[in-house]
Amino acid sequence: MASQKTVLITGCSAGGIGFALATEFHVQGCRVFATARRLESMEALAALGIETLALDVTDIDAIKATKKEISSRTGGKLDILVNNAGQTISGAASDLEMSEVRGQFELNVVAPMCMVQEFLPLLISSGKACIANVGSVAAVIPTPFLSSYNASKAALRAYGNTLRLEVAPFNIRVVDLMTGTIESNVMKPYSIPEGSLYKSLEPQYHAALQVRDRAIPAEVYAQTVVAELLKPKPRYTLWAGAAASATWFMSNYMPSWLMDMALINLFGLSKFAEEVRKARASTQ
Repeated sequence: MASQKTVLITGCSAGGIGFALATEFHVQGCRVFATARRLESMEALAALGIETLALDVTDIDAIKATKKEISSRTGGKLDILVNNAGQTISGAASDLEMSEVRGQFELNVVAPMCMVQEFLPLLISSGKACIANVGSVAAVIPTPFLSSYNASKAALRAYGNTLRLEVAPFNIRVVDLMTGTIESNVMKPYSIPEGSLYKSLEPQYHAALQVRDRAIPAEVYAQTVVAELLKPKPRYTLWAGAAASATWFMSNYMPSWLMDMALINLFGLSKFAEEVRKARASTQ
């Protein structure tokens, strides 16, 4: 079909947001190129007739090879690029393993920048295209024990906001997907390590996650996102997922000190601060 839109999505392993997005774009009649590091993680997508390609988005040579392959299949055009691949690292700032942090920024920030740079000629050739970056409400909510992830998503948001202005002359829209909590495999199990300043907070930490992680199915999220991205002029920012609307309201209208207080109490940091003060006083 001449009017069939072509879509490239990164991070499409089973159980994640990318998998759900690829499925929904396919349902809506798009030609979908789903990518992930391992082809076997996308076997269910291939069974649907979706074209799957192995791609490590932290490998620039792999990105270049994927661009060449997709260009040959589409006649040098791409309508929608969805930068979804990413990872979450939990931990207090004082406990982070910096080699992991560097890897996270490489995947969450640098990789989307490389994807845009390589695929921009194909997007321009389409005549009217869209770049969607799967961001997170973490970019504006300073959730404790997620400082590295929060920072990476804030960086991606800033990049997208600037990119939007630069590619506008080429009739390309850039959409920032401010994603709330989704049922996916992105959040890995985490325990506060022995020797951490915050080890005593572990029960409160897990209790806070149970309150925060009232997720919606990835399929429901995908339906909202795909419907928006297929519009002639999708909005620049889409808030979707559990608590996304509430986060929009809080980040725009709630004083920062009030948000800080709510998070401090949720994660037990207020009581912890009192314990620290008492411990210091006893040693003086």
